[in-house]
Amino acid sequence: MEEGHKLHSRYYLVREDILPEAVLKTMQVKELLAGGKAKTVNEAVDLVGLSRSAFYKYKDGIFPLSRLDRERIVTISMDLEHRSGILSKVLATVAGLEGNVLTIHQTIPLQGMANVVISVDTSLMGERFPELLDILRKQDGVNRVAIVGQG
Repeated sequence: MEEGHKLHSRYYLVREDILPEAVLKTMQVKELLAGGKAKTVNEAVDLVGLSRSAFYKYKDGIFPLSRLDRERIVTISMDLEHRSGILSKVLATVAGLEGNVLTIHQTIPLQGMANVVISVDTSLMGERFPELLDILRKQDGVNRVAIVGQG
């Protein structure tokens, strides 16, 4: 884990006029892409006058409040056996049910077991979230699955 990086992120509601220009332009790029007014990230960043590196730095950290209202983010903690491919299968299971993994935090394996905490946007999953938990609990190499947060 990077120095200063916390396991749980904190969120703030901030007025647009106090945000740095690069963060605001990142939101403009995302809106251009979502609205189809730009076909590529390169095209969108050129239109708003932002570097690609700044866009990629901020893109996962800013969302319109209306989008957050529609999203359902669930944080899941799991104990996974330290074997090749276990985490990959978990992530494929989430994606297969139209969940979108937002963050992944994994501890160093101790005694053959690693704790993994993932935050998942379940807004496209509909009513299939309980099915996801059942599948994960039955998956080979997954020893414990628990919801640790919802929002």
